[in-house]
Amino acid sequence: MDNFLPPKYCDVGNNNSFRLAVGLRLGAEIVVPHCCPCGSQVDSLGSHGLSCRRSAGRLSRHASLNDVIRRALASVGVPATLEPPGLARDDGKRPDGITLIPWQMGRPLIWDATCVDTLAPSHLASTSRKAGEAAAAAEALKRRKYACLLQNHIFAAFAVETLGPWSGDALNFFRVLKRRLRETSGDPRAGSFLGQRIGIAIQRGNVASLMGTLPQGTDLGDLSH
Repeated sequence: MDNFLPPKYCDVGNNNSFRLAVGLRLGAEIVVPHCCPCGSQVDSLGSHGLSCRRSAGRLSRHASLNDVIRRALASVGVPATLEPPGLARDDGKRPDGITLIPWQMGRPLIWDATCVDTLAPSHLASTSRKAGEAAAAAEALKRRKYACLLQNHIFAAFAVETLGPWSGDALNFFRVLKRRLRETSGDPRAGSFLGQRIGIAIQRGNVASLMGTLPQGTDLGDLSH
C-alpha cells in the first residue's frame, strides 16, 4: 500500500501523518487556513481535501482498498483479479474486482469499493443525523449501477466513509471474509488484522488528501497548528 503515497507521508509512525489522521477524526484544528490549489478556501479543520475534486488521496485510497481486498481473498484460497476485462455494466464501466472461482452459491463475487467523505457538503445533512448515511447512499447507487450483473454474480458494494462508518454490504462481506480468514489461518486475530489494514488504507488516503490542499512548494510545518 505504501507505494501509492509520497514516501514522506507513508510511514504509519510518521508524526505528521499520525497527527493529521487523529486530528481529522477528532475534528481538531490542524492547519492554518489557506487556499487549496483548486481555488477553495481550507479552514483550520483541514477537511476540504477529503472531498476536493483534485484530491491527492482519492486514487491512492481506492487502489489500497482494492489491494487489501484482493490479498485477503487470496489468503482464503479465492484468487481474484482487479478491473476484469470483458465484464462491464451498461455504461461500459467495470467493477473493481472479481473472484476467479465461485464465492457463494456457485457464483463468483464481484465488488466495487468507494470511500465517500462523511463531511462533504452534499452528505453533511444526512450524516449529521445518522452515522453511515453517506456509505448507505453510495451502496444503493452502486447496486443500481451494477443491476445488470447481479443475476450471475454475487455483488458486494464495499462503501466506507472517510470518518469510519461502513455500509451494510461492506460489513456483511467483511464478516464472511473475516470468518474464512480465521478458518484458513487458524488465527482468531486474522479478521481483526484485516479490519486494521482497511482502516489504515482509509486514514492514509485521508492524510494524502489533506496534504494535497497545500500550495505548491509549501511545507506542512508552515501551515500546521
